[in-house]
Amino acid sequence: MNENDVAGRMRTRLKTRHMLLLVTLDETRNLHQAAEAANMTQPGVSKMLKDIEDILGVPLFERLPRGVRPTVYGETMIRHVRMALAHLAHGQQSIATLRAGLSGHVNIGVIVAPALTLIPRAIARAKEEAPNLCIGVEVSTSNDLVVKLKQEHLDFLIARILEREDEPSLLYEDMTEEVVCVVGRRAHPLVAHPKLTLKELAQAKWILSARGSILRNRFDMMFRRADLDMPANVVETTAMSVTMSLLQQTDFLHVMPVEVARYYVATGELAILPIDIPCRMERFGIITSRDQVLSEGANLLLRHIRAVAAEIY
Repeated sequence: MNENDVAGRMRTRLKTRHMLLLVTLDETRNLHQAAEAANMTQPGVSKMLKDIEDILGVPLFERLPRGVRPTVYGETMIRHVRMALAHLAHGQQSIATLRAGLSGHVNIGVIVAPALTLIPRAIARAKEEAPNLCIGVEVSTSNDLVVKLKQEHLDFLIARILEREDEPSLLYEDMTEEVVCVVGRRAHPLVAHPKLTLKELAQAKWILSARGSILRNRFDMMFRRADLDMPANVVETTAMSVTMSLLQQTDFLHVMPVEVARYYVATGELAILPIDIPCRMERFGIITSRDQVLSEGANLLLRHIRAVAAEIY
């Protein structure tokens, strides 16, 4: 029997109650306990399991003296069954949401630059259309956000996928590149410097992200390639409140995306130093999971994010 024949038989004969039983058997690993959980008799559970195995043409569970254990076929099927049941639950939730008016929760992950410019505008538009939609935003590094997306703690991301990562489970939709610049307080002595160089920046005081982060790596390599010592007077933090307070009250410098820097220049809080540094970041975009079905609310927010991104980038 070929793959299409099996798929056809599954569509016509495999029922939701079959899928629920497979999950219950996987969780209990015991026919008697599974029967109690499913409100069935043990012979009934045994018969239904055999029916499922007959439909698929492979053994799904190995019968043991004191229980059952999934075979390699069973493990594969159970994994897909769990995804199918989750998709059904999302569908039911979406229907309930449409009937009651768009509401519910959307949780997204965002890197710093779009968190200050793109996301606020998109959220404002989404809330105009769906005021009861609760939107959660987590700002962090791409590495941390990808982990949480895989764990299904987040619906989608505005972040980057690193070149070293092979992520077949993720979908990526490109947005734009990220150019960085040097910022300091408006009255910083180097703001009016006519010919600022990397050598002078190497001797300055800096607020940087911790070693190991993408931007810190690019920053350090910038000085290494110029055969310069890296700055020694450094404060390491990812807290934007600490960074902004130090920048405004001291002569520390900071490197940040131009998009973010322009925001703070417009508010009068910071100034961009007159030097084009050879420091570039990978492009970022929308990241979603192949196995995760987005809710109506998530799709609404994503639609507005795409629209605002087209205007900004």
